[in-house]
Amino acid sequence: MMDRKNTIMFDNVVSKEERTPREILETVYDALDERGYNAIDQIVGYILSGDPSYITSHNNARNIIRQIDRDDLAEEIVRKYLGK
Repeated sequence: MMDRKNTIMFDNVVSKEERTPREILETVYDALDERGYNAIDQIVGYILSGDPSYITSHNNARNIIRQIDRDDLAEEIVRKYLGK
């Protein structure tokens, strides 16, 4: 007979890091830049199209940028640009 071991479940041991839109953009920008992409063009392409293939998976950038809604990201960029 096989000896069964108890399994302990840990809920929320690794929680999502709360990042600001700026931190998300900087992280994604850096990952794209490290890979030799024109980071600005790639981020704009992602925001306009929603196509995640604009963002590299290097350094988990594709998953990181998905932590914020594209509309919220665009709104934040416009607010910062206008100083509002």
